[in-house]
Formats: sequence, C-alpha cells, structure tokens
Amino acid sequence: MEEISVITAVHHPLRRRIVDHLQLHENAQVGALARALDAQVGSISHHLRMLQRAGVVEQVDDPTGDRRTSWWRLARRSLSWSSRDYIDSPADAYLAREAQRLNLRHQLERLQAWNRVSERSDVEAFSTDALAWATPQELVDLQHRITAAVDEWRASIDRTDGRHRIPVFFFAHGFPTEV
Repeated sequence: MEEISVITAVHHPLRRRIVDHLQLHENAQVGALARALDAQVGSISHHLRMLQRAGVVEQVDDPTGDRRTSWWRLARRSLSWSSRDYIDSPADAYLAREAQRLNLRHQLERLQAWNRVSERSDVEAFSTDALAWATPQELVDLQHRITAAVDEWRASIDRTDGRHRIPVFFFAHGFPTEV
C-alpha cells in the first residue's frame, strides 16, 4: 500500500509535470526543469524537496562534477493505489479518491490532446481493451504483469542508437464492471 503522503505529493499539478519530465529525461538540473516547465527555479526547488520527502525523487551528482548545480532523478517509476487501501482512515480515503480523480483527469486530458492533433500526425497511436472474468487477486496479478511488461519494454529501448524518438504516453485501468 502506498503512503498517502506519496500519492498526494505527486498529484499536485507542477509536481506531476516534474515527475513526467524526469520519466522522459531521467536526470535533470533544477534550472533546466524550470525552463522546460516554464516555472521559477525557486518553485521547482520547493516542489522537488516535497517529492524528495515523499521518496519519489532523489538528488544525484552533477554529471559534469560541478557541485554548484542541483540535479535530480526519479527514485521510483510508478505508483499504484486504491481508495479502498485507506478504508480505516476516512480522511486518507478522501485524499486517495481525489488523487484518483486528478490522475484520471490528467490521463484523459492527454488522450484528448492527442485526438485533437492525431489527424495531422504521421505517428499512429493504438487503443486496446478487454473484458474477462477475474477474481480480485487475478486483477492484481494483471496489474503486476502490465507494469512488468511496460518496464521491460522501456528498458529495451536503446536511447543512444541515434534514432529519433518522441514522448509516448500509455495508461491502463483495470476495474470491475457490469455487462
């Protein structure tokens, strides 16, 4: 179960953008993050410290050896939770539901943005869905398998091969439904 402080730390709009940037760029310097995200250096530093306290990011050495700059990377790549994980704390359950709402909104906004430009793009996207019978444990197993497959796929990409790549967003939800 995720600590509620981790979930709430990530679901601030600027902190989510920081996490997304670090997922793509691995290590980043505070000033470069500020420029990329059109934010003030002080604000980026503050939000990085909040993410660090939650265990989401960690400070790393400057690759050039310059100790005057502050570099950061993700300490973890994914989060997974359900508001049911916090059934014993109504306040935490509320925060988890709110984070789920914000997360879904973020995901759908990305999908809608793609749909607005997809006809002008030479890059194909994909959509997939499935309906099956499963126990709650089998659904958790599916979650773990999908996460492992995405991690394996990400690790298989050789970013040093000189090929042009673009950011790709993937999201999945598995949930009980009615037929």
